Amino acid sequence: MMRRILLVTLALTTAVVTACSSDDSSGDGGSLPDGAGLLKDSAASMSDVKSAHFALDVNGEFPALPVHKAEGDLTREGGSAGAAKGTISLDFMGSLFEGDFVLIDNSLYFKGPTGDWQKVPASMVTSTYDPGAILDPDRGVAKVLGSVRNPKTEGTEDIDGVSTYKVTGEVTKDVVKDLVPGIDSDVNITFWVRQDGGHQPAKASVKVSDKASVDVTVSDIDKQVSITAPK
Repeated sequence: MMRRILLVTLALTTAVVTACSSDDSSGDGGSLPDGAGLLKDSAASMSDVKSAHFALDVNGEFPALPVHKAEGDLTREGGSAGAAKGTISLDFMGSLFEGDFVLIDNSLYFKGPTGDWQKVPASMVTSTYDPGAILDPDRGVAKVLGSVRNPKTEGTEDIDGVSTYKVTGEVTKDVVKDLVPGIDSDVNITFWVRQDGGHQPAKASVKVSDKASVDVTVSDIDKQVSITAPK
């Protein structure tokens, strides 16, 4: 009798453990939200964003992109391509330039550590890198979010104090070329999207080669941004 009770108990325990294991491994990462759904929500949310703080960082060697690092504020107002201001480090006209920039009304103003503001046509820089593309729903983050292939939710992470879901996938070179110029093949991409609200994106990392990646972060979504031409 005791042996029968022990066998029944063991069978029930095994069934419960098996069921729990099955539940934990089901879906896209078990209890994690589906990656495709997260990116769909994030793309829709990003399409409506009018302003944000941004940062771009090139990790490793990526000669096809002249920018090494950039950070500042963006708004979709201020000319056909919007406006931006901040700091930048890039190869410009054969030299390394590090300083401040303002992009507005299709003109680019830049100022190094010394000297006055200089003005040139925006096309001199935007033809190789255009920070305004980040907020453009037809060229930037929203477009890439909506075009990721085989998205998978890998886990959760904190990005600058923001709780996010980490979603990996692949994008074609034509989809990502405006966000990260210089890419000549399809690439792997990782998005970190906020766990709250409309799952707005917090960060994207594009693997451009085995030795390099480009990170784009956005924060302070729809904060008040005022950008004017320097005097």
